[in-house]
Amino acid sequence: MAEARRVLLFTHGDAAVTRAAATGLARDLTARGVELVLPADEAAKHPDLAGATQERPDEVDLVLVLGGDGTMLRALQHALALGTPVVGVNFGTFGFLTTLRADELSDRLGDLVGGGLRIVDLPAVAVETPEGRFVAVNDVLVTADTLGRMAVLEWAVNGVDLGQRGCDGILVSTPAGSTSYNLSAGGPVLEWEVDAVAVTFVAPHALDARPLILSRGHEVRVTSRTRDVASRVVVDGHPVARLEAGQTATVRMAPETARLGVLPDRPFLSRYRDKFGH
Repeated sequence: MAEARRVLLFTHGDAAVTRAAATGLARDLTARGVELVLPADEAAKHPDLAGATQERPDEVDLVLVLGGDGTMLRALQHALALGTPVVGVNFGTFGFLTTLRADELSDRLGDLVGGGLRIVDLPAVAVETPEGRFVAVNDVLVTADTLGRMAVLEWAVNGVDLGQRGCDGILVSTPAGSTSYNLSAGGPVLEWEVDAVAVTFVAPHALDARPLILSRGHEVRVTSRTRDVASRVVVDGHPVARLEAGQTATVRMAPETARLGVLPDRPFLSRYRDKFGH
């Protein structure tokens, strides 16, 4: 990618975690002639960053994240509409979507803003519900709206009825999300640039409920059949809609793409080995 001249910053939810790093970053970017831009919530968290501006936050060349995977998801969601690459430095717990450790930021800042990133286009998934359309970078989950209740969900792919399942939920994951909840639920891992989604049952009350990989163009319809209990639609970990009995959520791969910046020497398989191979 080209050299970045304006950088939008997202940081860990706990401002204290990144306060020193953000201060150093602001200083180093100014020294390089790069303008640091803060969205309103970040400006409230870091009111004293020298040289930072809140002007034209939608006109940036790069989104830089100091945080973990939760902060990365927040930034990737924000950048969907901008088409701007997002690159992360891990100040969180796991940080699979980030490309640098916290202690590497100063030494490799030039690679991040100087055009040294490779851009990976991550497929996204969209869900249409009675309450609107929502786009997920990681996953869409349909589950029972009452904690501890088994959901009874009917599902179909491209109009083909595949029956009902008692389960904790049906999860539709993007490649980026395949190493998150999907992996914990026993689903398959998809390399980031695979243009497909994984459909995985969470704790199914059946022996034949197996994950399914679907390429772009397929449509998954999930209908709530749980008696006397609504279902809940969750997008990237956040509840967004309810499904009353008989109501349906329709999930498809989205036209939107999340653009992830990675360093060429930190490819998917090496970080997969480093994060999960111990």
